[in-house]
Amino acid sequence: MARFGTSSRLLVSVLCFGAAASPPVARAQNLRDRIGDLFIFGPGQQPLFLAGSGDPNNPASLQAHGLHFIPSSNAENGALIAFITDALGTSIGSIPIGSTSGGETFRFEGGVPILTSTSSGPIFAERAQTLGRGRVLAGISRTGFRFATLRGVDMGDINLVFTHQNVDFPGCDAQFGGDCTLYGIPRLENDAMDFHLSMDLDVRVTSMYVTYGVTNRFDFSVVVPIVQAEFRGESDAQIRPFGGDSAVHYFSGTPSNPVLTAHRQSLGSSSGLGDVALRLKVNLRDTPDASFALLADGRFPTGSEEDLLGAGKFSGRALMIINSKFGDFSPHLNAGYLYHAAKQQNDAVLGTVGFDQRLADPVTLAVDLVTELQVGDSKLPLPGLVSYDVPFRRTLNPTNIPQMRDDVINGSFGFKLSPARKTTIVLNTLFPLNRGGLRPNIVYTGAIEYTF
Repeated sequence: MARFGTSSRLLVSVLCFGAAASPPVARAQNLRDRIGDLFIFGPGQQPLFLAGSGDPNNPASLQAHGLHFIPSSNAENGALIAFITDALGTSIGSIPIGSTSGGETFRFEGGVPILTSTSSGPIFAERAQTLGRGRVLAGISRTGFRFATLRGVDMGDINLVFTHQNVDFPGCDAQFGGDCTLYGIPRLENDAMDFHLSMDLDVRVTSMYVTYGVTNRFDFSVVVPIVQAEFRGESDAQIRPFGGDSAVHYFSGTPSNPVLTAHRQSLGSSSGLGDVALRLKVNLRDTPDASFALLADGRFPTGSEEDLLGAGKFSGRALMIINSKFGDFSPHLNAGYLYHAAKQQNDAVLGTVGFDQRLADPVTLAVDLVTELQVGDSKLPLPGLVSYDVPFRRTLNPTNIPQMRDDVINGSFGFKLSPARKTTIVLNTLFPLNRGGLRPNIVYTGAIEYTF
């Protein structure tokens, strides 16, 4: 009972430290709004509203053209903006969490601890061995990365094309001399807005975690992340008129002297509690040749979705863990399923294969292939090609972001160092091996753990 009391106090201390370490989040710092600002060209207006052609001093027939690009008028434009914003938001909530059962593992026989591991274990995989009854692992890690690509497109070079609403109203056919159900009649529907987007999102995560060996075969863990996110973005927009002596759509000016370009900048940052994770691991079999375990964990929506500190919805995974050892070489396999409650995120089939190798008494090498394979069609759909009927048939691609699956395949390479008994230092890099989804070029992780 004394051991349980000690670990309980430690867990409370870590949670309190997490709350104290989290700076207050200023409500003005809403990073989702900062992203949306890149699509707004006038104060207090909707995304893609054209203040020039929507000026209340214009004739009513011209004022209406300030509305024909906004997302509520054109579903394709709304889909493009939602895709960008949701891709950033959902990726923050999927920040990888490393193993919380590192260091030495034991089982107790007749009150005597028996070592069940030769290395310090994997980093971004799980092993079947548990800590041992009454043992505690406490750690703190720091992870840093910058999102670099979205489906392989550089985050500094995203091109979008926003198209005009297909206008139709009573008397439209007579007024414009054609069938207004066709896209391109009136002729002004051929106007388009070219849009170049450059974004930086830097993320730093400090995670505090505790694992407690409830029994020789059952571990319980809690992970408390503190997330810091910094956003910087720029956008350049240009109206591309299809023809005529005067402009129908413009950002400012007049039809005869229009301003057809606009530039926006947006900056913002936020920090605070991320999505807290709870883990349960049950060892079902542990022999010198092979070990087998099941793990279940859940991430709870404790981080602010609006400030990009969390996913906003619960996610959970179930894993089967198999590992073996051949002297100092310990291969392992994790396979399972990831469930997302968020409507914008797909479930995934999980697979991790790799090994950890004790190179010397204080040094363990850990190498893994980490995969998340998307289930079903993407819940972040892009609009398809836009087809014009008049004055001639043609198609327009609304973005240089490709239609593709958002499978995630990463490589993990790192070391665990044990400079002193019961203390482990973790150094790791995680890097993409494909370009599905929103991805950094490299994720750096450093941690220190103590087992007692």
